[in-house]
Amino acid sequence: MSTKKSFLIRIDPVLYDAIQRWADDEFRSINSHIEFLLRETLKKNGRLLAKQDEKKETDNKIPPTTD
Repeated sequence: MSTKKSFLIRIDPVLYDAIQRWADDEFRSINSHIEFLLRETLKKNGRLLAKQDEKKETDNKIPPTTD
């Protein structure tokens, strides 16, 4: 299972409010929306390898249950 790194970020209140509104529009928490924006920017700029992103997606999938 994947673990996430926690850290504190200082952010301008106007920027925070804009991201919060955008996150609300996308039905995401502000935390997950910031992570989404960072991931998309990294991919766009070639800083995140496709294999790293695929592994992240696989790690986050819930395994099927057997009843």
